[in-house]
Amino acid sequence: MLAGRHILLIVGGGIAAFKSLDLLRRLRDQGAHVTPVLTKAGAEFVTPLSLSALAGSKVYQDLFDLTDEAEMGHIELSRAADLVVVAPATADLVAKMAGGLANDLASTLLLATDKRVLIVPAMNVRMWNHPATQRNLATLNGDGVLVTGPDEGVMACGEFGPGRMAEVPQIIAAIGAALSDGPLKGKHILVTSGPTHEPIDPVRYIANRSSGAQGTAIARALAGLGAEVTFITGPADVPPPDGVHVVHVQTAADMLAAVQAAKPAAAAVFAAAVADWRVANAGQSKIKKTATGLPHLEFAENTDILATVSQMGAGRPALVVGFAAETDDVIAHATAKRLRKGCDWIVANDVSPATGIMGGSENAVTLITDQGAESWPRMTKDAVAAQLAQRIAQAIT
Repeated sequence: MLAGRHILLIVGGGIAAFKSLDLLRRLRDQGAHVTPVLTKAGAEFVTPLSLSALAGSKVYQDLFDLTDEAEMGHIELSRAADLVVVAPATADLVAKMAGGLANDLASTLLLATDKRVLIVPAMNVRMWNHPATQRNLATLNGDGVLVTGPDEGVMACGEFGPGRMAEVPQIIAAIGAALSDGPLKGKHILVTSGPTHEPIDPVRYIANRSSGAQGTAIARALAGLGAEVTFITGPADVPPPDGVHVVHVQTAADMLAAVQAAKPAAAAVFAAAVADWRVANAGQSKIKKTATGLPHLEFAENTDILATVSQMGAGRPALVVGFAAETDDVIAHATAKRLRKGCDWIVANDVSPATGIMGGSENAVTLITDQGAESWPRMTKDAVAAQLAQRIAQAIT
């Protein structure tokens, strides 16, 4: 359930913050990736070093740290995870969330995120029962914020009643439930990714420089919104995401067969860089150098998978998304491709060598629909995937 999921963990102030260390450890044990954010008050109870050691990643603390802004801006940080968890959620943090305040890193992330938020309240019983806190909680409930706890028991201050932070197994269960109940729950989505390898002989093949990183990120983002994802991948450089059904293929023909077998689907995203041609006279054994000169290779055109699915009629996914990797006249070529193939959307990008996008960690795309072209700023491939997944969810739900 949690393997491969990305969780942004905001640790508020209070004695219950010590439980966040055990929570982080158990999330990692279940395969989750956790990015910790430590409030100024939280740092009075747990150290950044402890969180960083358990998370295996950097701890974020300061909204105005220019180094952090250069590496991972607060807007991107707020949207790169599948779920935002606030544990412990103090009365102060709850009030900031309800009021829409953004005067530190934690509150800014909570206001900027477009992902589901789960809070785990922990505070004195009188603070919990105070009408202001209850009004704030009612506001957050109306906003769709999830809440688990608090438990009833003896407080650190010696008082008894509701306000104790929920135990870690209960929090883990709530996180699992939140991640399985996104806007795409019950939707089957097909994603292709990576290159295809078209054999010349048993040793050599024709391929391209696609790493599969963008398609992998898209599959992960869709699964994070609750979709049941079938991920059909060629021989990519990056490993497939967890939590999806993975189908490994080699050639364009293999990929087409896998796509046909995976239907029906509510949506299909064709992010794979499928070879346009194959070698019709591929050798059955290794082609040797000879004195007669170079071998003669005969090429044949592969079946166009995007066009086949876009134009299939009955059983066609409600939304078909293609990709156009271009080196010049990007928008013109991609717009023409959308019309020629018959797909609903095209995600176009410039992969000329100077951009560093092919095989890199960032992307700059233009989403082309029947409404026109919408250019997105350059961002990480995970951020592109998250934004595209949200648009897909809006289109098919």
